[in-house]
Amino acid sequence: MEAIVAGMARRLAEVPGVVGVLLGGSRARGEHRPDSDWDLGVYYREPLDVEALRELAGPGVEVAGPGGWGPWVNGGAWLEAGGAAVDWILRDLDRVRRVWADCREGRYEVGVQMGHPLGFWSPCYAGEVALGTILADPHGELARLREETGVYPERLRESLMAAAWEAGFLVEVAGKAVSRADTLYVSLCLSRAVGVLVQALFAAERRWCLNEKGALAVAETLPVAPAGFGRRARALLGGLGETPGSLAAAVEGARELVSETRAALDRPSAGPSRPA
Repeated sequence: MEAIVAGMARRLAEVPGVVGVLLGGSRARGEHRPDSDWDLGVYYREPLDVEALRELAGPGVEVAGPGGWGPWVNGGAWLEAGGAAVDWILRDLDRVRRVWADCREGRYEVGVQMGHPLGFWSPCYAGEVALGTILADPHGELARLREETGVYPERLRESLMAAAWEAGFLVEVAGKAVSRADTLYVSLCLSRAVGVLVQALFAAERRWCLNEKGALAVAETLPVAPAGFGRRARALLGGLGETPGSLAAAVEGARELVSETRAALDRPSAGPSRPA
């Protein structure tokens, strides 16, 4: 299958507008299962020849051009090759570079994007390059960017750690909906609060957090995470219930978890002494 994917990447790199191709996702990180998809980041610069991509994908495969899948995931295609699922995911290289420049200055965005219930966190663009495996890079642009993103920006780290204050705010506003037994609102607030804490914990350890999938399982193993972080987060999110009493208990558990996590993040020793 590796040879099939490598050949596909070479052909993709020949499409007008495509700058390079990078293997991402769990397979690039060595965390995949036998049935995991092969995620190919197709980095391009306008004008991109979408019709050439469709011809390469073959009949019956729908290829979404830039913007076709939303403002952040952008576009791509779902294919099958060699009996395995292969995803093409379009990435505007100039936009990725702009996001990377923002990351170095400690700026980031959280955008609305289908498939990302906690929002699309813009540093994901840089993290995908940093953690990916280059398959095709005729002009060396991806290699240069990968080298840059290999060092986690300290200003971004500080910004994401400081943003943990939002988790506390979300817990407090969730508490105001307890008496109404508003399970939807409380669950949304607490889910996002946990997600914000997860982002902060990753940043403290100078690790790229690419999306929500599996993020909690990793976050609970990080040295900076407070004792029982993952177990407690799963318990409060999985046991919300629908009565004021059960919701109040969840909010109180979340309040304690947020307080302990923020205290851990405030310790001078939070995170490794060198980029990971």
